[in-house]
Amino acid sequence: MRALVVVTWTLLGLALAGCGRRAPTRAPQARQVRLSPHLVLRGAVIAGARPSAATAPGAAPSLGPSDVELHDGRIVAIAPAGTLAPPGAAIRDLSGRWLAPAFIDSHVHLAILPEVMTGELADRGVAAAVDLGAPLPYLDHHPGTPRLIVSGPMITAPAGYPVNSWGEDGYGLECGSTAEAIASVNRLADHGADLIKLPLTEPPTLPDATIAAVVTQAHARKLRVAVHALSDPDAARGAAAGADLLAHTPVQPLADATVAAWRARTVITTLGAFGGTAATVDNLRRLRAAGATILYGTDLGNTQTAGIDPNELALLQQAGLDGAAILAAGTRTPAAYWGLGDLGQLAPGKAASLLVLDADPVLDPLTLARPVQVYLDGALR
Repeated sequence: MRALVVVTWTLLGLALAGCGRRAPTRAPQARQVRLSPHLVLRGAVIAGARPSAATAPGAAPSLGPSDVELHDGRIVAIAPAGTLAPPGAAIRDLSGRWLAPAFIDSHVHLAILPEVMTGELADRGVAAAVDLGAPLPYLDHHPGTPRLIVSGPMITAPAGYPVNSWGEDGYGLECGSTAEAIASVNRLADHGADLIKLPLTEPPTLPDATIAAVVTQAHARKLRVAVHALSDPDAARGAAAGADLLAHTPVQPLADATVAAWRARTVITTLGAFGGTAATVDNLRRLRAAGATILYGTDLGNTQTAGIDPNELALLQQAGLDGAAILAAGTRTPAAYWGLGDLGQLAPGKAASLLVLDADPVLDPLTLARPVQVYLDGALR
């Protein structure tokens, strides 16, 4: 059954590549995953760590080279370099390197070629991703690495986005009435969807009353609502309906009132997905200044870089995020937002999912896109 599912989704991806979505050009490679059930990473500096007057037992160390002990996929201890030598543990010298948590990409589309994309994501440092558009069966049969949070198909109007373009093969649930839209929310929730996605675009689109009803029902089912809204009027509609997050940074200039409406909510970056225009970058800058929560996301599937995308990182710098803010947008902040409590930080008890880097990402954020090594749940990719 598993093989059938993989073949089905691979063929679907190839078909979609001809509908405006391009498949990655890199062929799938055989990956050797070397398990290290008990290991000490010695001498690297933990990115973002700061000196403290006192360090509690088992807490993250103050700034400086450190030992990080990994056991059974978890971080079990962190101490100054050279001080951890547990019986039976292998020692790996990482002097001159930096460690950072593995990334979380909050906007991907992996149903196109799941075995290729998910493998590349994991190999290149992405521990978890949020899939914001896939046919309904993908909720039941999606790869487990990296970890996925999945919306399933978008709830849309008849012949609306995305079924009128790239998503004609099951990427939208077409609803001709408010009752049908509410039923679609329940259907997705019953299939295990983690959130709901609504496209707010040019006509045909769902009317405002239906959009509000979808948001209300999603919240009743304990699901957040992400809106695909690229223009100012559509972003304003999403805010008025009570949506929780913008699936993209809008590409058209936002009015001050729209920015203010999103100040206590969340925006996923995807700056490079639509060309990284000056208006898009400025929108993110203003949304962040207003207080919006910023989550790193690439729209992989529409974009082509599986892994931590250097173009997205560079555009985040243009939007005013420094290295510490970029690191947070891809690690600690999405881990908290999506309920991935054991990701996003390097600390005892957390998952041993981390990047080994050749430079300090706080000073050089682009180093995140070229990890020297990647560990996911204690496994060297």
